[in-house]
Amino acid sequence: MSITRTKNRLALLSLAVSVGLVAIKFYAYHLTGSQAVLTDALESIINVFTSGFALYSIYLSGLPKDENHPYGHGKIEYLSIGFEGALILFAGVYIFYSAIIAFLHPHAVGQLDSGMILLGLTALINLAVGFVLVRSGKRLNSVALVGDGQHLYLDALSTVASCVALVLVLVTGNVLFDAGASLVLGAFIVVNGFRMVRRSVSGLMDESDVATVEQVIAELQRQRRPAWIDVHNLRVLRYGANLHIDCHMQMPYYFSLEETHNELNAIEGLIKNRFDVEVEMFVHADPCTFAACSLCQLPDCPVRQHAFNHEVPWTVANAVKNERHRLPPG
Repeated sequence: MSITRTKNRLALLSLAVSVGLVAIKFYAYHLTGSQAVLTDALESIINVFTSGFALYSIYLSGLPKDENHPYGHGKIEYLSIGFEGALILFAGVYIFYSAIIAFLHPHAVGQLDSGMILLGLTALINLAVGFVLVRSGKRLNSVALVGDGQHLYLDALSTVASCVALVLVLVTGNVLFDAGASLVLGAFIVVNGFRMVRRSVSGLMDESDVATVEQVIAELQRQRRPAWIDVHNLRVLRYGANLHIDCHMQMPYYFSLEETHNELNAIEGLIKNRFDVEVEMFVHADPCTFAACSLCQLPDCPVRQHAFNHEVPWTVANAVKNERHRLPPG
């Protein structure tokens, strides 16, 4: 089964589960009249919309590149988690408002045992499906699936809190525990919604993925050849699951066009083999200068002006800068 088909099936599973759980939770609210259960049910409605949008975004992200989208359609997944986060924020604010009203005007809660059984069932289902989505999303490099799975985790946590509130009401007879749980859940949901929106903006604005940059640099360092004098201006962008990487590599200025081409192909090949996703890599070759002789390890260089001093290890600190490497004076 292809990666795209696997993603689509997982997203469809999430949507189907979300629709079923919303029905169960609203039935639990019908039985109990609990503000905390209503909070949980309202938050679950968001699951339906976000799962549907995640399914659509995953479908779009799997489409091939075209003239209008030369880097593919992968960024739609960041829009998906932004949409999800915005809806969660909206729901959290409304839940917070409703909880305050419930504090001011408390009402009786009934059939607590039936409500807790139904909520407990939905929590277990959400945890199981959320675990599958997060694990599969990380394996398939799908931020939409991971975001959807984390939302299900959040939904399960909300359900557990609602159950705790019902237990406290059952034991103490104080219905304010119900409104209090809803208030806490509203604040928690707002914070998590903000985090999802923040992650979406980071992806859409091409914020650097430091972990992936470190992997690329580490692989270049491990496979380093004498002709690769230094790498700089290295950038890594994510388009959904796929990567776009570009950098400058300083090489001997007297290399023929064919020799330089072969070296660049070797660099691109080893990076593409390092990742199990589609990688588009462009390497710009810079001709060396005599200032680079002291850090160049190429043996029998016919134009060397200075003896080799020592290697400069490639790190995030020096490889991402748009400047050639030099040894400090003295």
